[in-house]
Amino acid sequence: MRSWTVHLPKLGIQRQAAVLVPEGFSLAALTVGPFWLLWHRNWLAGLGTLIVSLALGFVPGAYGLALFLAFTILLGFHGQDLRRWTLARHGMPVSHVVLGRDEDSALMRLVTVDPVLLPIFAARVGW
Repeated sequence: MRSWTVHLPKLGIQRQAAVLVPEGFSLAALTVGPFWLLWHRNWLAGLGTLIVSLALGFVPGAYGLALFLAFTILLGFHGQDLRRWTLARHGMPVSHVVLGRDEDSALMRLVTVDPVLLPIFAARVGW
């Protein structure tokens, strides 16, 4: 089972959707890290990692390649944490932690335990 963190918008903000973020390693963050972060609308973290990746490209020789590989592996392990950091900065801190095989089963467990959240996620899953 995988653990998921649930990020809910503040009560007055309805334009933001609730987000489930998986815990653990992200292969997409490893392979296309900065672009993956930008895809998830993490502008500050995405631009920062893009600048660091480009800067590491100018380090000569095997030392530069080793640094770049270490940076991408680090991004693979902490990419989801950067997503959580961005959500917390935008007023959506972690509100719940739920276990599930995939996002749908985690969401089902969440609304089973806390039925108050059902209207928030109903439009998302088509209930």
